[in-house]
Amino acid sequence: MKTIMHRLYSDYLMPSRLDQYDALLQAASEAGYCQQSVRDFLRPVPERALTLVHRHDIDSDLRTAAKMFAIEARHGVTASYYFRLSTLDFGLMREIEAYGSEASYHFEEVADFAKRHHIKDAAVVRSRFPAIRAQFRANLERIEAALARKLVTVASHGDFANRRLKVINHEILSDPAFRARCGIACETYDEALLRQFDLYISDRPHPQYFHPMAPGAALGRYRSICLLTHPVQWETNWRESTRCNVRRLVEGLAW
Repeated sequence: MKTIMHRLYSDYLMPSRLDQYDALLQAASEAGYCQQSVRDFLRPVPERALTLVHRHDIDSDLRTAAKMFAIEARHGVTASYYFRLSTLDFGLMREIEAYGSEASYHFEEVADFAKRHHIKDAAVVRSRFPAIRAQFRANLERIEAALARKLVTVASHGDFANRRLKVINHEILSDPAFRARCGIACETYDEALLRQFDLYISDRPHPQYFHPMAPGAALGRYRSICLLTHPVQWETNWRESTRCNVRRLVEGLAW
């Protein structure tokens, strides 16, 4: 019952936390952190200063994503925004890129394929990786064509189907030759990327909010921080929350 109440609060009652996000960017700037996107972080520098990398996974709620982008623009901060097929907004993505931040792909072809074909066996899903990779590349190229820009970093989405199957979406990028053909320099869960951070923080639903610690508490204690955020964790959006909850229920029943 407590879990249900927390979910209802997060989805429908939680006050906006965007003022806290604004304050975080200000505090990080005052503490001397360079706040940048994943793409910018990959560029070699002679000596890396204090760094806070902002990664946004746009699972839902484009409205709040746009608000977070506006806050970052006021502070002169860049970030990476990863959009699912269901949240693609090419107008917003072009604005993000024109400003100097990164707009890219939050992919989930493994989960989509498993649900669409009613596959519940991990070995069977992995045996279909050639077809899944072909779909990933087609989706990637469609997004690139719409943006008129090569996407060099992507982020794997985590779906309930992945958790049940114990097959992660980014397994399709474990083939170096396929990754090279797609022109992908980095997937955000690459070990080579994660090793460069002293601390990796992800936002969480109410009442935890962050794991393993609040980013404000990490400033000054860690030189290189990656902060993963999801717009839905920062402001309630009744329509989006209801849409996502209904979709999750329908997909689970259909699968």
